[in-house]
Amino acid sequence: MTDSTADAAETALYDEAADLDAADPLAPLLDRFADAPGVSAYLDGNSLGRPMRDLPERLARFVREDWGTRLIRSWDEQWMAMPETLGDRIGEVALGAAAGQTIVADSTSVLLYKLIRAARAHDPARTEIVIEEGNFPTDRFVAAGVADETGGTIVRLAPDPVRGVSVDDVAAAVTERTAVVVLSHVDYRSGAMADAPAITAAVHEAGALVLWDLCHSVGVIPLDLDAWGVDLAVGCTYKYLNGGPGSPAFAYVRTGLQGALRQPIQGWFGAKDVFAMGPAYEPAPGIRRLLSGTPPVLSMLGMQGMIEVIAEAGIDAVRAKSVSLTELALRAYDAVLAPLGVRLLSPRDAALRGGHVTIGHPRFQAVTQTLWAEGVIPDFRFPDGIRLGLSPLTTTHAETVRGVLAVRDALSASGV
Repeated sequence: MTDSTADAAETALYDEAADLDAADPLAPLLDRFADAPGVSAYLDGNSLGRPMRDLPERLARFVREDWGTRLIRSWDEQWMAMPETLGDRIGEVALGAAAGQTIVADSTSVLLYKLIRAARAHDPARTEIVIEEGNFPTDRFVAAGVADETGGTIVRLAPDPVRGVSVDDVAAAVTERTAVVVLSHVDYRSGAMADAPAITAAVHEAGALVLWDLCHSVGVIPLDLDAWGVDLAVGCTYKYLNGGPGSPAFAYVRTGLQGALRQPIQGWFGAKDVFAMGPAYEPAPGIRRLLSGTPPVLSMLGMQGMIEVIAEAGIDAVRAKSVSLTELALRAYDAVLAPLGVRLLSPRDAALRGGHVTIGHPRFQAVTQTLWAEGVIPDFRFPDGIRLGLSPLTTTHAETVRGVLAVRDALSASGV
């Protein structure tokens, strides 16, 4: 590519980005989020969302009033119910879930353990846990641990790494021995989006349960768990829900299963009468039985504002912006990165892709270090991938182009 051709491609990309940003109906919401001095392109919103601008005052008010003034009374006044009320709001805004099926508690890892373990014990004759061999490590590690402690077996799917798990992959693996199928709705590497309704139906045809990991889809892709017939789901809140580092996860258990599954970590907060201090555990009715210990109230504050912004924007509009950003990233890739030998590791079809685009090159680990030093923040994934995580409510089209061009420049400077 000649210098003049490269300049023309760069100009065309920036012009297109400017037009898209000018027409973006969600652009006014950008001011709701805090600035990041020294960062010119934040392309890691799928790992940690930007904080909201009013969060410092929200936290200060909590310390001053809810904690500092109301003290222990706040437990009765609001904190005891917060895991359920916040869970219901996430369900309503982002999951397509009726009230009483979603709860905020623990970490993703702990909730995965609770639900996989409960699903494995649901029918003792079903001893197999099906999981994709390249799923996120926590999902695989937890599933393997449950299999070990219960005498179960892991069945591993090996789908195409870019296409992701298909209905046919799952249908070929599930049998009368399958207890639960554990899958990510959006693959954390490629961004491939599974056909959750069709896969859920295929699992049910075999008489098994399905557990969806929603970490890379909640808050960026419209979900309809109730309509899809999903049994179980878990998701984190520090990505597109902007809960902050270490914010608690959420779990979804459809109403019909809540009385049939026994979660394995029986703590006082999941008891029918929290303050009875009785001699034996009796689970609370409904979704509250999934709780174990005292909920992390302070860590729930960060996500509350973001959930309301998503509600204001509408999840369909968020998805439309997400598709627009990732499509622009792909056009930029074609124009300036493909000629340098960079590989595309995500589906091209937006209907099969979540909210991030992954690209690959042997030098990307060093390139990522260069980019971070320059205030361009993508995400490196072993062995040689860069994820461009484009959070629709906090990322502009111009920022997307700026980031892709920075990858080009850093790669060219490394000798390509």
